[in-house]
Amino acid sequence: MKTQAECFGCNTYSYIRSEPAHRCIARLADLGFRKFELMVHPGHLWPPGPNAEGLIDLRRILGAGGLEVVTLNMPNIDVNIAAAAPEMRARSLAMLIGTIRLASEIGVHGIVIGPGKANPLFPADAAELVPHFFAALNALCPLAKSAGTALWVENMPFAYLPAIDELMLVRCGKRLRLVHLSDTGRQQYRHDPVGHGSVPFHDIPAMLRDASYYESPMLEIISRNPDNDILDSVEKLTAFGFAPTVAVSSA
Repeated sequence: MKTQAECFGCNTYSYIRSEPAHRCIARLADLGFRKFELMVHPGHLWPPGPNAEGLIDLRRILGAGGLEVVTLNMPNIDVNIAAAAPEMRARSLAMLIGTIRLASEIGVHGIVIGPGKANPLFPADAAELVPHFFAALNALCPLAKSAGTALWVENMPFAYLPAIDELMLVRCGKRLRLVHLSDTGRQQYRHDPVGHGSVPFHDIPAMLRDASYYESPMLEIISRNPDNDILDSVEKLTAFGFAPTVAVSSA
Protein backbone atom coordinates (compact mmCIF):
# COMPACT_ATOMS: atom_id res chain seq x y z
CA MET A 1 0.00 0.00 0.00
CA LYS A 2 1.45 3.33 -1.01
CA THR A 3 1.78 6.19 1.42
CA GLN A 4 0.18 9.48 0.46
CA ALA A 5 3.51 11.06 -0.54
CA GLU A 6 4.48 8.05 -2.68
CA CYS A 7 1.47 8.70 -4.90
CA PHE A 8 2.96 12.02 -6.02
CA GLY A 9 6.21 13.18 -7.48
CA CYS A 10 7.95 16.19 -5.94
CA ASN A 11 9.59 19.05 -7.81
CA THR A 12 12.58 20.72 -6.14
CA TYR A 13 11.93 24.36 -7.17
CA SER A 14 11.59 25.53 -3.56
CA TYR A 15 15.06 24.20 -2.73
CA ILE A 16 17.18 25.51 -5.61
CA ARG A 17 18.82 28.22 -3.50
CA SER A 18 19.09 26.32 -0.24
CA GLU A 19 20.76 22.99 -0.97
CA PRO A 20 22.24 20.76 -3.69
CA ALA A 21 19.96 18.26 -5.37
CA HIS A 22 21.41 15.15 -3.74
CA ARG A 23 20.77 16.46 -0.22
CA CYS A 24 17.34 17.67 -1.24
CA ILE A 25 16.42 14.26 -2.66
CA ALA A 26 17.60 12.49 0.50
CA ARG A 27 15.45 14.72 2.70
CA LEU A 28 12.36 14.50 0.49
CA ALA A 29 12.75 10.71 0.44
CA ASP A 30 12.62 10.81 4.25
CA LEU A 31 9.28 12.62 3.86
CA GLY A 32 7.97 9.71 1.79
CA PHE A 33 8.54 10.78 -1.83
CA ARG A 34 10.01 8.33 -4.34
CA LYS A 35 9.75 10.24 -7.65
CA PHE A 36 11.22 13.64 -8.39
CA GLU A 37 11.55 16.46 -10.86
CA LEU A 38 14.89 18.17 -10.38
CA MET A 39 15.34 21.81 -11.25
CA VAL A 40 18.49 22.57 -13.22
CA HIS A 41 19.93 25.56 -11.42
CA PRO A 42 23.46 26.61 -10.38
CA GLY A 43 24.20 25.45 -6.86
CA HIS A 44 21.41 22.85 -6.96
CA LEU A 45 22.05 20.77 -10.08
CA TRP A 46 24.04 21.82 -13.11
CA PRO A 47 25.27 20.04 -16.28
CA PRO A 48 28.40 17.89 -15.97
CA GLY A 49 31.72 19.62 -16.42
CA PRO A 50 34.73 20.71 -14.42
CA ASN A 51 32.40 21.92 -11.65
CA ALA A 52 29.78 19.14 -11.77
CA GLU A 53 27.86 19.36 -8.52
CA GLY A 54 27.11 16.22 -6.54
CA LEU A 55 26.40 13.83 -9.43
CA ILE A 56 28.19 10.90 -7.79
CA ASP A 57 26.31 11.49 -4.53
CA LEU A 58 23.05 11.92 -6.41
CA ARG A 59 23.43 8.63 -8.29
CA ARG A 60 24.37 6.86 -5.06
CA ILE A 61 21.32 8.17 -3.18
CA LEU A 62 18.97 7.33 -6.06
CA GLY A 63 20.28 3.80 -6.35
CA ALA A 64 20.39 3.06 -2.63
CA GLY A 65 16.86 4.32 -2.04
CA GLY A 66 15.18 2.94 -5.14
CA LEU A 67 14.35 6.54 -6.08
CA GLU A 68 13.52 7.87 -9.55
CA VAL A 69 14.15 11.19 -11.27
CA VAL A 70 11.28 11.45 -13.74
CA THR A 71 12.21 14.80 -15.26
CA LEU A 72 14.70 17.63 -15.31
CA ASN A 73 13.31 21.14 -15.56
CA MET A 74 15.20 24.37 -16.20
CA PRO A 75 13.53 27.59 -15.00
CA ASN A 76 12.18 28.91 -18.27
CA ILE A 77 12.70 32.55 -17.36
CA ASP A 78 16.37 31.93 -18.21
CA VAL A 79 15.97 30.38 -21.67
CA ASN A 80 14.03 31.30 -24.77
CA ILE A 81 14.31 29.06 -27.81
CA ALA A 82 11.91 31.36 -29.71
CA ALA A 83 13.83 34.57 -28.98
CA ALA A 84 14.12 37.18 -31.71
CA ALA A 85 17.90 37.37 -31.36
CA PRO A 86 19.68 34.39 -32.94
CA GLU A 87 22.42 34.68 -30.32
CA MET A 88 19.87 34.17 -27.53
CA ARG A 89 18.34 31.19 -29.31
CA ALA A 90 21.79 29.67 -29.71
CA ARG A 91 22.64 30.23 -26.06
CA SER A 92 19.32 28.72 -24.98
CA LEU A 93 19.98 25.66 -27.12
CA ALA A 94 23.45 25.31 -25.60
CA MET A 95 21.97 25.33 -22.09
CA LEU A 96 19.40 22.71 -23.06
CA ILE A 97 22.07 20.53 -24.68
CA GLY A 98 23.92 20.63 -21.37
CA THR A 99 20.71 19.55 -19.65
CA ILE A 100 20.40 16.61 -22.07
CA ARG A 101 23.92 15.51 -21.10
CA LEU A 102 22.93 15.81 -17.46
CA ALA A 103 19.80 13.70 -18.03
CA SER A 104 21.96 11.02 -19.59
CA GLU A 105 24.23 11.00 -16.52
CA ILE A 106 21.27 10.45 -14.18
CA GLY A 107 18.99 8.28 -16.33
CA VAL A 108 16.06 10.67 -16.59
CA HIS A 109 12.91 9.94 -18.62
CA GLY A 110 12.16 13.46 -19.83
CA ILE A 111 13.37 17.05 -19.97
CA VAL A 112 10.72 19.71 -19.51
CA ILE A 113 11.11 22.61 -21.93
CA GLY A 114 9.00 25.62 -22.81
CA PRO A 115 8.08 26.53 -26.39
CA GLY A 116 9.52 29.99 -25.97
CA LYS A 117 8.33 33.46 -25.03
CA ALA A 118 7.18 36.49 -26.95
CA ASN A 119 7.76 40.14 -26.02
CA PRO A 120 4.69 40.91 -23.89
CA LEU A 121 4.63 44.56 -24.97
CA PHE A 122 4.84 43.93 -28.72
CA PRO A 123 4.56 40.17 -29.33
CA ALA A 124 5.62 38.56 -32.57
CA ASP A 125 3.07 36.54 -34.50
CA ALA A 126 3.00 32.76 -34.19
CA ALA A 127 4.20 32.61 -37.80
CA GLU A 128 7.54 33.93 -36.57
CA LEU A 129 7.72 32.07 -33.25
CA VAL A 130 6.68 28.57 -34.31
CA PRO A 131 9.56 28.08 -36.80
CA HIS A 132 12.06 28.98 -34.07
CA PHE A 133 10.44 26.41 -31.80
CA PHE A 134 10.49 23.69 -34.45
CA ALA A 135 14.10 24.49 -35.35
CA ALA A 136 15.03 23.98 -31.71
CA LEU A 137 13.18 20.64 -31.59
CA ASN A 138 14.92 19.53 -34.79
CA ALA A 139 18.28 20.20 -33.13
CA LEU A 140 17.47 18.84 -29.68
CA CYS A 141 15.27 15.78 -30.27
CA PRO A 142 17.95 13.61 -31.93
CA LEU A 143 20.39 14.47 -29.14
CA ALA A 144 17.82 13.61 -26.50
CA LYS A 145 17.02 10.30 -28.17
CA SER A 146 20.67 9.31 -28.38
CA ALA A 147 21.05 10.21 -24.70
CA GLY A 148 18.17 7.93 -23.72
CA THR A 149 15.76 10.70 -22.77
CA ALA A 150 13.07 12.84 -24.45
CA LEU A 151 11.82 16.41 -24.60
CA TRP A 152 8.50 17.07 -22.85
CA VAL A 153 7.05 20.43 -23.91
CA GLU A 154 5.26 22.31 -21.14
CA ASN A 155 2.40 24.74 -21.46
CA MET A 156 2.92 27.85 -19.33
CA PRO A 157 1.17 31.21 -19.08
CA PHE A 158 4.21 33.25 -20.10
CA ALA A 159 4.95 31.13 -23.17
CA TYR A 160 3.42 31.93 -26.54
CA LEU A 161 1.11 28.88 -26.34
CA PRO A 162 -0.91 29.64 -23.18
CA ALA A 163 -4.49 29.48 -24.49
CA ILE A 164 -7.16 27.00 -23.41
CA ASP A 165 -6.96 25.01 -26.65
CA GLU A 166 -3.39 24.04 -25.78
CA LEU A 167 -4.45 23.08 -22.24
CA MET A 168 -7.30 20.67 -23.06
CA LEU A 169 -6.26 17.43 -21.37
CA VAL A 170 -8.54 15.15 -23.32
CA ARG A 171 -7.29 16.48 -26.66
CA CYS A 172 -3.64 15.89 -25.79
CA GLY A 173 -4.20 12.76 -23.69
CA LYS A 174 -2.26 10.42 -25.96
CA ARG A 175 0.81 12.64 -25.68
CA LEU A 176 0.39 13.67 -22.04
CA ARG A 177 3.45 12.61 -20.06
CA LEU A 178 3.36 14.70 -16.90
CA VAL A 179 0.91 16.83 -14.92
CA HIS A 180 2.19 19.49 -12.54
CA LEU A 181 0.06 20.42 -9.54
CA SER A 182 0.15 23.71 -7.66
CA ASP A 183 -2.34 26.41 -6.73
CA THR A 184 -2.77 29.91 -8.10
CA GLY A 185 -5.23 32.75 -8.23
CA ARG A 186 -6.55 34.41 -11.38
CA GLN A 187 -4.82 37.76 -10.94
CA GLN A 188 -1.24 36.58 -10.59
CA TYR A 189 0.47 33.44 -11.88
CA ARG A 190 1.74 31.45 -8.91
CA HIS A 191 2.94 28.01 -7.81
CA ASP A 192 1.35 28.14 -4.38
CA PRO A 193 0.53 25.32 -1.95
CA VAL A 194 -2.87 23.72 -2.38
CA GLY A 195 -5.58 25.84 -0.80
CA HIS A 196 -3.81 29.19 -1.31
CA GLY A 197 -5.48 29.92 -4.65
CA SER A 198 -8.58 29.12 -6.66
CA VAL A 199 -7.67 25.97 -8.63
CA PRO A 200 -10.66 23.54 -8.53
CA PHE A 201 -8.65 20.50 -7.49
CA HIS A 202 -11.76 18.46 -6.76
CA ASP A 203 -12.52 18.40 -10.52
CA ILE A 204 -9.06 17.34 -11.69
CA PRO A 205 -8.95 13.60 -10.81
CA ALA A 206 -11.92 12.93 -13.10
CA MET A 207 -10.33 15.05 -15.83
CA LEU A 208 -7.14 13.01 -15.60
CA ARG A 209 -9.09 9.77 -15.85
CA ASP A 210 -10.89 11.13 -18.93
CA ALA A 211 -7.47 11.83 -20.43
CA SER A 212 -6.32 8.27 -19.54
CA TYR A 213 -3.59 9.74 -17.35
CA TYR A 214 -2.68 7.40 -14.50
CA GLU A 215 0.88 8.44 -13.72
CA SER A 216 2.02 10.20 -10.55
CA PRO A 217 1.21 13.93 -10.68
CA MET A 218 4.21 16.12 -9.90
CA LEU A 219 3.87 18.68 -7.11
CA GLU A 220 5.50 21.90 -8.36
CA ILE A 221 4.97 24.05 -5.30
CA ILE A 222 7.12 27.10 -4.55
CA SER A 223 7.15 28.06 -0.89
CA ARG A 224 9.37 29.62 1.75
CA ASN A 225 8.30 26.79 4.05
CA PRO A 226 8.34 23.95 1.53
CA ASP A 227 8.47 20.81 3.69
CA ASN A 228 5.33 21.70 5.62
CA ASP A 229 3.48 23.21 2.65
CA ILE A 230 4.24 20.29 0.35
CA LEU A 231 3.13 17.68 2.87
CA ASP A 232 0.01 19.73 3.65
CA SER A 233 -0.73 19.86 -0.09
CA VAL A 234 -0.36 16.08 -0.30
CA GLU A 235 -2.92 15.65 2.46
CA LYS A 236 -5.38 18.03 0.81
CA LEU A 237 -4.97 16.48 -2.64
CA THR A 238 -5.54 13.03 -1.17
CA ALA A 239 -8.82 14.30 0.28
CA PHE A 240 -9.75 15.54 -3.21
CA GLY A 241 -9.35 12.00 -4.57
CA PHE A 242 -5.91 12.13 -6.18
CA ALA A 243 -4.37 9.28 -4.23
CA PRO A 244 -4.19 6.36 -4.15
CA THR A 245 -6.84 5.77 -6.82
CA VAL A 246 -5.44 8.06 -9.53
CA ALA A 247 -1.69 8.01 -9.29
CA VAL A 248 -0.74 4.38 -8.86
CA SER A 249 1.45 3.46 -11.83
CA SER A 250 5.07 4.31 -12.45
CA ALA A 251 6.10 7.01 -14.91
